[in-house]
Amino acid sequence: MIDALHEEKLKDLELKANQIRQLIIEMLVEAKSGHSAGPLGMADIFTAFYFHILNHDPKNPAWEDRDRLVLSNGHICPVRYAAMSLSGYFPLEELKTLRKLNTRLQGHPHRSSLPGLETTSGPLGEGISQAIGIALAAKLDNKKYHVYCIASDGEQQEGNTWEAVMFAAKYKINNLTLIIDRNNIQIDGFTEDVMPLEPFREKYEAFNWEVLEVDGNNIQTFVDAIREARAITEKPTVIIAHTIPGKGVDFMENRFEWHGAPPDTSEIKGAPKKGEQAKKALEELKTLQEKIVSEHK
Repeated sequence: MIDALHEEKLKDLELKANQIRQLIIEMLVEAKSGHSAGPLGMADIFTAFYFHILNHDPKNPAWEDRDRLVLSNGHICPVRYAAMSLSGYFPLEELKTLRKLNTRLQGHPHRSSLPGLETTSGPLGEGISQAIGIALAAKLDNKKYHVYCIASDGEQQEGNTWEAVMFAAKYKINNLTLIIDRNNIQIDGFTEDVMPLEPFREKYEAFNWEVLEVDGNNIQTFVDAIREARAITEKPTVIIAHTIPGKGVDFMENRFEWHGAPPDTSEIKGAPKKGEQAKKALEELKTLQEKIVSEHK
């Protein structure tokens, strides 16, 4: 059972999400490569998972009865690494090794390198199938853990995604909740320009899934949606989470150019000069941190 959020808990989660965003910027600057927009946009959701929703044990990552969290769009892994580190899976100092030689924190999650990862991800469009397989295995083994899968909107353009979606509906995989990061961008531009997804909700409804839509940057509404999804037992559920790519950093927000670009190494129109981007981003996030504190007094 996932508890409803009270005011003090919500404040704590919002501050953690802001801290995770700051860690993402610092990690990317250190690595000099990686993705900015998606990780920043998903900080609220990963915070909600690791600090409120998931039934997990950072000290025992292979605990048999843990909930499973599958990350399909592995390129946003800096946000997962930051959340995992803050929740106790590994020391914060290790975040500085992102994308470096022999690191456990690879540019896409590698299951055998880092305890606490359920799958290895890289090629898009595979995570939903993997999560469905894990959820079906739980049913066959009479296990009570829940399976969550996070996927991007861009990978919904892949055909194998829809094969998996059909399979889950046929076998009523109700111990699975799919969360789609609907940020409307991909590496080549906006999704609706590259390969339109709309009408998006209706597609999943036509495939016999229960569909919920939420503001993915509002921790309260996201937790409420997860609680609602867990109460649906007759079919699989998808939460379409509308997020702002680059959330919290004004010059990155809603800019597809920041999909795969790290701060301080990228010349992007309308952004500060190289070498000044991380400083500006961290200043904005620290201001937001003060705002969160004042709003919850």
